[in-house]
Amino acid sequence: MAPHLSPADAFRSLRWYLVTDDLSADHSAARKLPASSIPEGRSTSLLTDKYELTMLQAALRDGTAHRQVTFEVFARRLSNERRYGVVAGTGRVLRAIQDFVFTEEQLAHLDFLDEQTLDFLRNYRFTGHIDGYREGELYFPYSPILTVRGTFAECVILETVILSIMNSDSAVASAAARMVTAADGRPIIEMGSRRTHEYSAVTAARAAYLAGFVATSNLEASHRYGIPASGTSAHAWTLLHVDENGRPDEEAAFRAQVETLGIDTTLLVDTFDITKGVETAIKVAGPELGGVRIDSGDLAALTRRVRKQLDDLGAYNTKIVVSSDLDEFAIAGLRGDPVDAFGVGTSVVTGSGAPTASMVYKLVEVEGHPVAKRSSGKAMTGGAKRALRAYRGTGVAVEEVVYPFHGERPDTSRLDTTDLTIALMRDGALVDDCPTLEQSRDHLAHQLTTLPWEGLALSRDEPAIATRFTGFTDSAATQ
Repeated sequence: MAPHLSPADAFRSLRWYLVTDDLSADHSAARKLPASSIPEGRSTSLLTDKYELTMLQAALRDGTAHRQVTFEVFARRLSNERRYGVVAGTGRVLRAIQDFVFTEEQLAHLDFLDEQTLDFLRNYRFTGHIDGYREGELYFPYSPILTVRGTFAECVILETVILSIMNSDSAVASAAARMVTAADGRPIIEMGSRRTHEYSAVTAARAAYLAGFVATSNLEASHRYGIPASGTSAHAWTLLHVDENGRPDEEAAFRAQVETLGIDTTLLVDTFDITKGVETAIKVAGPELGGVRIDSGDLAALTRRVRKQLDDLGAYNTKIVVSSDLDEFAIAGLRGDPVDAFGVGTSVVTGSGAPTASMVYKLVEVEGHPVAKRSSGKAMTGGAKRALRAYRGTGVAVEEVVYPFHGERPDTSRLDTTDLTIALMRDGALVDDCPTLEQSRDHLAHQLTTLPWEGLALSRDEPAIATRFTGFTDSAATQ
């Protein structure tokens, strides 16, 4: 595993970034920002949909804008019938809300709004409360992942920015967690930057690291979030080296890399003939070569053959790293083969077939009254909520219990319980003890050990644990 770089070390040299760049790897860093938290030119306010502002204008006109409301983020189902989801992006959401202010240049663009609405936006700051599941927590259908309380006007316009962050980050983290489980303790490196939007690559690396990946190839993610960086060479490096007659010179490529990076480096041995590539790698670096990487072919058969060849050459400690369009199923298929580490790209940054977590942001309470839409196939329960998780004495999770936000904590008999809903923002300010990225990463690693063993299966099935609602009136639940 690459040496750990603490978030504090990474933050010392951070510069301001524009709207598409999130600065903070943890909330302690965000609290060190200037009081406004907004440098010139930085705002997240237009990361939104037009209808949020047209609703705001109508609400200001009819007097409903200042009603006290609660919005809730939840998912009605898990993507691809997976057994659990991973909450990710919470830290980025909180920072985006702090930076949700309107500049005069932005307001000038909003020519469809009247002066009353523009004046409201000119002075907008979120002053409400946010509670929810901590980043790195597991979630299930209808888990109240985020609870946003305040006036309708200040809450409604946050919908898009909250969902765009949480849907993307949670999709990546959920897929990455399955890959970590499939790898069964062997490290995975995130290397998907070239398969997604340039800034999505950065946040996807963060989500993958949260889920248990050990490093990223993306230097911006490493710089911004303190994630260990990893990388050596591509096939272009080997192809670059030709002799005076234009013939490939793999040995020259390997020798130059070893002379530059040392014998701990990893050599890419499948540009031409893998057997010859391994032979040349050990010839150049000796039996203490750090590793070889295979990026194509039948990885199961190749790794067994390469492991035998390395051992025969005395390179017992040289590790085998594999890449090549891996996902959780391919990783699981290699569990019995001599693979020491995996490199994953496309599948992780695209959520491995589920690029969104399908979370929604719904109004659930107005002036203390539960509200819920009526729509076939989109059931929901009105009212602000919080949740706890119940465990057997062995530490295995049994169920998730959702109850009214201001209601009494339900009795779970002799089961152990943990509160899932924690305070994240009060009066628009971050609470003092919000978890850091490293703490959230450790939390997720532990939470995965609490699932029933069948809950870690890669096959499609029911959620690993059930979600039970208690304490709500029949009128609160509609469909």
